[in-house]
Parts: sequence; C-alpha cells; structure tokens
Amino acid sequence: MNMPGMTRNFKSLLWLCLTLAAGCGNSPPPPSPPSPPPAGAGADARPLIVAFGDSLTAGYGLAAAESYPSRLQRRLDQKGYQYRVVNAGVSGDTTAGGARRIDWALKGDVRFLILELGANDALRGQPIAAMKKNLAQIIERAQARNVQVILAGMEAPPNYGGDYTRDFREAFRELARDYQIPLIPFFLSGVGGLAEYNQQDGIHPNTKGTEIVAENVWKVIEPLIASDQR
Repeated sequence: MNMPGMTRNFKSLLWLCLTLAAGCGNSPPPPSPPSPPPAGAGADARPLIVAFGDSLTAGYGLAAAESYPSRLQRRLDQKGYQYRVVNAGVSGDTTAGGARRIDWALKGDVRFLILELGANDALRGQPIAAMKKNLAQIIERAQARNVQVILAGMEAPPNYGGDYTRDFREAFRELARDYQIPLIPFFLSGVGGLAEYNQQDGIHPNTKGTEIVAENVWKVIEPLIASDQR
C-alpha cells in the first residue's frame, strides 16, 4: 500500500470531521428555501440548478459570492449556459433534514439537483442504512419531477472504524448505480487536509478551496448541461 497516500486520506477525513463539527456548532441562520423567479415583466426565466447540501454548499465563513454555487454560476455565465444556480445549502444539515425540505428546493423549473449531504450523518455516527434511505427519498422526489440529480460522494471520519468508513463510501456508489445518476466521487477532493485551501481556522475551505470544489462539480455537471441545452 502507499502509506503517504493513506496519510493524506486520513488527514482529509479528519479535516472533514472538524469542518462539520464547527459548521454544526457555529452555523449562521439557514437560508430560506429556494423559490422560483417572480412572475411578470423582467422575471428571470432561466431554468434552475439547485445546489442542495450543508455548510460545504452554503459557503460557511465566506462571502456569498465566494461559495461554490456562486462560482458555478460565474462559470455558467462565462460559457454562455442559460441557467440560474440556487444555493440551497444549510449549515449542519443531515440527510434527514434534507429529506424534510427537498420539496421546497424543487419548486420552479429545476433541471439539475446537486445533492451534497451525508457528512453530518457520519459525524454523528448515524446508521448508514438510514442515510441511504433519506438520500434515496431525495433522489426519488427529484426524479419524479424529471430533475437530473448529481450525487456528491462524501467520506466518513475514521473514528467509527474501517467497516463504517468503507460502507459509508460504498453507500454513495450504490445509490448512483441503483438510480443511474452521475457521482462526484469525493466532493472535497484536492481540498480536505490542505492548509493552503482552508480558512484561518484550518477547517473550512477558503476562496481557493471553493474554486477546487467548483471544479470537482463542474467536471461532472458540464457535459450534462451541454447536452440539456442542445
């Protein structure tokens, strides 16, 4: 085995654990559920991409313009893709919380749902079967509305043991396979555990880190967007 690689992975998992712990304890008030553009002259009629998740989506500790959904919006604009990104991230949210609020998030002409939840479940040691059930419910509700779901894979902190960590990771792969949806293998790839991509607290992505996160998402969603707009 590659021991340096294992060390980096351990640091990433530890970073994730600390990130979400801080997000749960010091989170700002959750944003209002996303809603469709107002009707009438001058309304923004672009179809929606809903970024649905926890503090990592909400942009904890960053200006709104520096969150990954805002960066994704700028990429779309630069490429000439006509979509509006809605930041539906709530710091500290779990998959159970996401299942309770998903119907609000799907209001309007939603074409894509970027589903980034589960890490807070792992932090609290929630049963993986319950997490999978909640994520499946969110996916099914989105698919019932013909919304394309992109699932963001997450990692569990190592303190619950190797079996939990393995099964947690596999849960996202199984969901992507069962529901035939694209998977971002690890949402925080290239960011977790690397000081230069985190804020001064050492646990939340900084502006450079969120740019990498946006790139992780872009690699998966851009081909789908290009196909949708043909």
